[in-house]
Parts: sequence; C-alpha cells; structure tokens
Amino acid sequence: MDRREPRAAARKSDKPSRDTSTTLYEAACAHAQAGRFADAQIYCEKALAIEPDQEAALYLAGLTAMQTGQGDRAIEWFARAIRQTPKVEYVSALGIALHRQGRLHEALKAFDKAAAIQPENGVHWKDLGGVLIDLDRPDEALLSLRRALDLHPRYVEAANLSGQILYRQNRFQDALEAFNLSLDASSNQADALHMRALVLQDLGRLEEAAADGLRSQTLDPANADTHNNLGYVLHKLSRYDESLVCYERALSLRPDHIPALKNKADLLADFLRFDEAMACHRTAEAIAPNDPIIKWNMALIHMVTGDFEAGWVGREIRWKTGLGMAEPNFSQPLWLGNGSLRDKTILIFADEGIGDCFQFARYVPMVADLGAEVILAVQDSARPFLSRLSGVAECISKSEAVLPNFDVHCSMSSLPLAFKTELETIPASVPYLPAPLPGRKDEWESHLGTHDRLRVGLVWSGNPRHSNDRNRSLPLRVLAKLLNVDAQFVSLQKDPRVIDKQVLIGLDMLDMTEKLSDFEETAALISCLDVVVTVDTSVAHLAGGLGCPVWILLPYRPDFRWLLGREDSPWYPTARLFRQDERRDYASVIDRICDELAAERETFELLRGSDLSETEQIGHNTKSPHFRGSS
Repeated sequence: MDRREPRAAARKSDKPSRDTSTTLYEAACAHAQAGRFADAQIYCEKALAIEPDQEAALYLAGLTAMQTGQGDRAIEWFARAIRQTPKVEYVSALGIALHRQGRLHEALKAFDKAAAIQPENGVHWKDLGGVLIDLDRPDEALLSLRRALDLHPRYVEAANLSGQILYRQNRFQDALEAFNLSLDASSNQADALHMRALVLQDLGRLEEAAADGLRSQTLDPANADTHNNLGYVLHKLSRYDESLVCYERALSLRPDHIPALKNKADLLADFLRFDEAMACHRTAEAIAPNDPIIKWNMALIHMVTGDFEAGWVGREIRWKTGLGMAEPNFSQPLWLGNGSLRDKTILIFADEGIGDCFQFARYVPMVADLGAEVILAVQDSARPFLSRLSGVAECISKSEAVLPNFDVHCSMSSLPLAFKTELETIPASVPYLPAPLPGRKDEWESHLGTHDRLRVGLVWSGNPRHSNDRNRSLPLRVLAKLLNVDAQFVSLQKDPRVIDKQVLIGLDMLDMTEKLSDFEETAALISCLDVVVTVDTSVAHLAGGLGCPVWILLPYRPDFRWLLGREDSPWYPTARLFRQDERRDYASVIDRICDELAAERETFELLRGSDLSETEQIGHNTKSPHFRGSS
C-alpha cells in the first residue's frame, strides 16, 4: 500500500501540467537535467501539442532527439525553433545536428550563420573549423580554428583539431605547438597525448614520444591504437620486450587490429622468430587479403630464409606498397622470362636503391645474351659507370621525360624472377661490373701515395631515410676503434652526418670523398684498396660486383639478400659477413674485424717483405749467386 501511494500522489500532481504548456516544458527540463531524455522528449511533445510554436520546447525537443539518436527529428525541431526566433544557440544546434547526419554543406551554412551572429564566440569558429575539416578544406579550417584560439587562447578542442590538420599536412613542428597548447591547458587528455606522441615520433624525438604514449596508455588502457603506436615507438627504441607487450595488449582488445598484427610480426622477425612472424602475417592476411604490405613482408621472410621461389614472386607486390617507385605505366608488355627476346629492344630500369641496382646488374648481360638490345635506365650517379656494363646498348637516366623506343620492359629487381633464380643458381661470377677506367685508377693511386701499408676503405652509414637505417648504420666513433690497426684508412663515406664530421676531423683517416663525384670515381678508388669495410649500403654491392674484398657489417636481423647464419655470400664470392649477435650492438663486431684486419696486415707485411727481399736481390744480383731467376 505504501509503495503505491507515491505514484498516486505523482499522478495527482501531474494532472494540472497537462493543461499548461509551460508546466509541461518545465517537467521536460527536469527530466532532461536528470538524463531521462526519452521522458523529456515525451513532455516536450505534450507541451507542443498545446502550443506548437513554443520555441523553447522546440529547441529542447531537438536536444533530446539528438541524445536519443534521432538526428533527422532533431533537425526538424531546431528548424522549427529557428523559424520562430533565429537565436544563435538554435542555429548552432542545427549545425551540430546536420554535421552529425553528414549533411556537411548545410551544416557549414548553419555554423557560418552562427559565427556571423555572434563572432566573439570561439565555439562557433571551432564548429565551423570542424565541418571544414570533413569537407576536406583544411586551410580554411585552420583559419577558423585560429580565430577560435585568438578568442580563447586555451581552447582545448580548437587546439586539438588544429594539431590534427597540421599533422596530416606533415607540418609536424606546427602540430606539436598545437598539441602543446592543448595539453598545457588540460594535461590529462589521452587522445591529445596519443596524437602528440605520433608527432614527436615523426620529429625523431622517440624518447618523448614513448613518454607521451605511456601516459596516454595509463589514461585510456582500453584504446588498442594507443598500445599499438606505443609498441611501434618502443620497437624503434630497441625496447623489444616492452614493445611486444604493447602489441599483445592491442590484440587482446582487438584481435583483428591489422596494424598491431603487422607490427607484431615485424618485431618477431627482428627476434629472428620467422615461423611465428609468418603465422602472424597469415592471420593478418586472412583478415585483410588485399593488404600489399602484409604480402611484401611475407616475401622478405621467404627470401631471408632461402625460399627464393616464393620470395621473388612475392616481391612483385612492391609496386602496390607505396614503399618505392610507382608501378610503371608502359603500354609495352612486361617481360618476366616469358617469350623470346630475339631482335627485340628491352627497357630495364632501376626500381629500388642503388645497391639493388648494382646487385642485379649481373643479369643485364644475360638478357643481352638472349638476343635483346638493352636500354638501361638507372640513377644519375650510377649512369656513367653502368653505361659501360656488358650488354648495354644505351644507358639513360631513369628521370628521362622521353624514353627511347622499346618493345618490352622489366625492372632490375624483377630480373631474378625472370631467370627463376634459386639459391644454387645465383649468377655469382665476379667481376661483372665494369673494370675501373685505367686513367682514373692511376689518379687515385697517386692520391693514395706509396702502397707501403694495408689500405682499408671505410663506410659506416647509409641513406638516413632508409627504413632500417637505425640498425644498419653506426656512428663513426664506434667504427673508429679499427684505426688502432696499423693500416692506411680511407673514407668512402659520402655525406657524413654532422656528428660524424666532428669525429672525422680528429682521426688519422684519408678523406677525399669530395672527389667522389659519381660511382665511376668510387669504383676506381675501391680498386686501389686491399679491403673495404662497410655497413650494408651501395658500396658493399659495388665492391662485391667489382670482385674486390669487402667485409660487410650486418645487423642482427639482416636484409633479405644476406640470408641467415653464414659468413659468406652466395651473391659475392669476395665478401665476408660480420653479423651482430643477439646483443644487437656493433662493438663485438668491430672487435672481430679488428682481429681480422690485424691478421690481414701481417699477411700484407709478409708479402711485402718478400717483394722487398726480391727487389734487394735484384739490386745486388752480382753479389749473390742465390738470387732467384739469375742465369
């Protein structure tokens, strides 16, 4: 009985409100403030049944409709309220409803009108900027958001939207300033911290990016993207175990999170756990069967583990990855070993880096031997040198706007596929690259001076834009330990980094790299040296293709062409491979090379001593009946 009495009392007190639109509206407001939006909407409709043009009830009906997911009805209520009185809050609410329903151009008009009515209110400029973003008008959006920030300098939403636009435009420093402003105003924003971490990552400030990612992760542990992106940064920082934990957290939240699956696979490959990495890629491939990056990464695993048959085929996906040059749009057909080349002209073009160009140049004479006339298109710095490659009828720059006539085409990196290259059938006869021009070699000999010490060429870093540069390059200060060996060291390092230039000044190393204007010069200099010690970069392939002794420093996870666990290379008979162990540092690698160089120096000295002894005997052959070769 007691439980029924309050409801009876409520019914009694409700009765007068059915007769007054104002009372009904007030009841609707009470329900809305309590979060009972469906009830609020019912009372609004009752009020409007009595007084159809009551603008406050129309506006509240629109707000409650938005809260209950009735976007179209919300637009209708707001439009009716505006017809009664075009108050700025009504116009702004209409813009928000239109924006949510994807009616962007109409929303733009509403926000524009709100900003015109009340230009001193930054909210309207922020809303205008938001819809301009969705209309893909970023520059106009930035202007609107800038106006909002001028009016309210600590406007968090406007700053975050600005940062997102600037980030998409690759204006990372400007984006950083926007997110700094936002986080200074409100420090515990998981999304803003996440975005600032991405910006810092692109600025190369990885430690700061990791710190922001960790804070974002703490604030919003249910965000799979945060775990994945933090894992990526920690991976780059070589914090491998922490990175793996992040990827696994992301996947526990979203098992179908493709970026996390790909990143986890890449990390497992860095552990040389290729079977697990491949399983991870296959899971991702089942979810996203057309993702070219997944197929590309699987191809690289096939290659490094020696499965060339699957690897060469898989690498053909590279055109669609966005990682290199765009797929050529030639009207002439592609040649991949199919069909005769007799009396045909084939365009062979460099499609990857210069190192790849030198590695796969070995196939060009093989193509010519099939009866083809070969036009070779390569990088400018390699063109003078490779124009002398056997089998090349014409060598042009790959940037040529107008190409000569040709019948078929093939990229250099596709030649191993065209010749169905297996591990056992690699064409490894060296030298296959052109012999250095005698005049240039003589010139370098004169620069180097008397050959009375072991001559060692050094390269310690590659292209800083290479995706794996952090693992394959090393600072000169680490390599400098080699200079303790009594030898003549010669820098082959083009464009040393600023920090390395400072170290180079204080070292006993001959540096004439300013004279290395192209690879013709580099090849001539290499031919004057006893051994080249280099990281995995184009010089390694140049020296190997010239048949010169080359010692290559490799990271723990090597590039596909160096395979696994071997000290020699099936591609280059004169190469020796010095690999990092699981510690992933070059210090132990340098120690091994120091020992090997010391041994080479001793051999050089012994051979030189024999030569000197012979020379001395020639000079005194009248005194020595034991002179070799005397009559």
